[in-house]
Amino acid sequence: MTPGSNIPLTATRVAVDVSAPVRLDVSGLLLTADGKVRSDDDFIFYNQPAGPGVTYRSGGGTTPDAITVDTTAVPPGIEKIVVTASPDAAGQTFQGVEPTATIRNADDGAVLATFTPPQLGTETALVVVEIYLRNGAWKARAVGQGYANGLAGIATDFGVTVEEPAPAAAPAAAPAPAPQPAAPMAPPAGPPVQGPPPPAAAAAPQAPAAPAPGAGKINLDKGRVNLQKNQTVSLVKGGRPLLSQVKMGLGWEPAFRGKDIDLDASVIAYGPQRNHIDSCYFGKLKILKGAVKHSGDNLTGEGGGDDEVITVDLGALPQDVTGLVFTVNSFSGQKFTEVAKAYCRLLDGATGEELVRFDLTNAEAQTGVMMAKLIRQFSGEWEMTAMGDFVKSRTVRGMVKPAAQAL
Repeated sequence: MTPGSNIPLTATRVAVDVSAPVRLDVSGLLLTADGKVRSDDDFIFYNQPAGPGVTYRSGGGTTPDAITVDTTAVPPGIEKIVVTASPDAAGQTFQGVEPTATIRNADDGAVLATFTPPQLGTETALVVVEIYLRNGAWKARAVGQGYANGLAGIATDFGVTVEEPAPAAAPAAAPAPAPQPAAPMAPPAGPPVQGPPPPAAAAAPQAPAAPAPGAGKINLDKGRVNLQKNQTVSLVKGGRPLLSQVKMGLGWEPAFRGKDIDLDASVIAYGPQRNHIDSCYFGKLKILKGAVKHSGDNLTGEGGGDDEVITVDLGALPQDVTGLVFTVNSFSGQKFTEVAKAYCRLLDGATGEELVRFDLTNAEAQTGVMMAKLIRQFSGEWEMTAMGDFVKSRTVRGMVKPAAQAL
């Protein structure tokens, strides 16, 4: 699955486990229509492993923890169960840690879907997936929303509260600090305590609540955006998603005193399971019933302006298209170290206004590069992320697999 994509559930009982190279604490929260828990009893984790229709299963450190949802037993008024994960080690972030959620039929173990949130960094907790009710049917959605302040940040959003440990005493010469107010609950790190769980589980020390990464995400309200590698811009202007025609212009120049270079720009379309749907390139100038069109091949890279342009009608894309990856390849075998000023830029298809630009500043001796990706969010808006990732491939066909992994 890709971020924001969803699938209908074909089983009434599903288990969601989250695996990673490090041990993770996995939990589940039962939410009402307003996105809040009814009480702390709706927070399911190792010290409170069972709730109405939702249970927690420990992996014991050898297998992943899991949250199981019995949709037939979820009480009326609960419309969503979110599954969260955080590293067990205190203070550890998801930097360099790639968690994968696997949604299974809880009765026979059959895999229904998998999801690996992309580009994690300083996050110390994640809302990984959610099981939700829509028009009387249960579905699963890939989320991947990160929080830099641990499970305390998630708890703040969803209305779980618990007493925070008392602050340490100040030095004798200074007045003692005032007691802190109750803070959102985050489960204690480490294994479950022996005996019955306390009435309110004490939170591990946490930083004050802070906005989740992405809450202050760049949008288009302030005009053109210059992206750095791995930065993301939400294609929202004036609070409304941009659901009109856009153009992705890709350009390059031969390196100083270099030979003419024939590069090929392409776009690869993917579905919610990161499944390859189609590719648009110089040999196939139109895909998805004309929703994506290619301007044709530029054989030299010389001249001003964009060398090749791919036009995308966001509003006309089929709903099963959730990701687009824009790539450039050197069919002739010349390396990108022989290229100067490679860039991509997103333009408003109606006005020609440049919205987003990404300049490729560091080249590698490879024949392919993933320049940028557009991901459809579950809210309907699209997000563009600058990539700049090099691959050994002279054709778009060789880009399909690495681009899918990068979604």
